[in-house]
Amino acid sequence: MMDRTRLDGKTAIVTGGGGGIGRGGAIRLAQAGANVVIADIESSRCEEVAARVREAGTEALPWPVDMMDGEATHAMIAAADERFGRVDVLVNNVGGVSGRPFLEQSERSWQRHIDLNLMSMLRCTQDAARIMIREGRGGSIVNVASIEATRAAPNFSVYAACKAGMVSFTRTMAVELAEYGIRVNAITPDHTVSPGSKGNRAGPVDEAAWHKNTPEEETAWKQLIPLGYEGDALQCGDAIVFLSSAMAEYITGIMLPVDGGTWASSGWMRDPEGAWTLNQGLRFAAPAKKPGA
Repeated sequence: MMDRTRLDGKTAIVTGGGGGIGRGGAIRLAQAGANVVIADIESSRCEEVAARVREAGTEALPWPVDMMDGEATHAMIAAADERFGRVDVLVNNVGGVSGRPFLEQSERSWQRHIDLNLMSMLRCTQDAARIMIREGRGGSIVNVASIEATRAAPNFSVYAACKAGMVSFTRTMAVELAEYGIRVNAITPDHTVSPGSKGNRAGPVDEAAWHKNTPEEETAWKQLIPLGYEGDALQCGDAIVFLSSAMAEYITGIMLPVDGGTWASSGWMRDPEGAWTLNQGLRFAAPAKKPGA
């Protein structure tokens, strides 16, 4: 039986592909057979991921780029087209956030959030979709949104608004591009281990230097996440490959949580004894079973 997750001969572009979810997506796409363009502001990270792509047996095009620079972003897509002559998968992953109460944020901060999280997606989607339409093979666009698109996010208001916009844009593009066989979906991760979350915010990815969770932090994750542990970027990469493959040929316009169950739990957490509570408040123990039940 043919492996319908394979992407042999296809070309994928991954923005923010040098670390975190972008890195996980680039590696998994390569392992599925795709050639991968790695777009990231950190040149050392581009090269490291490119090496991982080549190890998987496919071609890599590392492309250092500031995704807030419109002209540089257009040039990156054009370079991918020139190198491979096609774009089959676009992963709009690049993004970032700094936490601060909205009333303390400057307009410059708002604009940076919008340029990085939203405008970069719009530019890449338009450029890549035009190539997909030209080549006539259809394609897959996967937008990496966030659980924050679906819930209140105090101190992350503009970021959450951008991610909500990304989800809405995903649905609209799924409809607009359907006639060309281009599917558009989003994943919405929550707690995912990444260089940034472990203090490795710049320079090469060095897992040896990452912050190690204390026993108290491990307990907190077990209380917060129904599956009991932080996500891994490669798990998000698996979801990206699925949505980009023939396995998902009839799936478009969806929001796929990759979060260990935190979206489903909606504030419900385990207390230190393992019973479910609502935001660490009232305790709700499972009802005792009747004899013979």
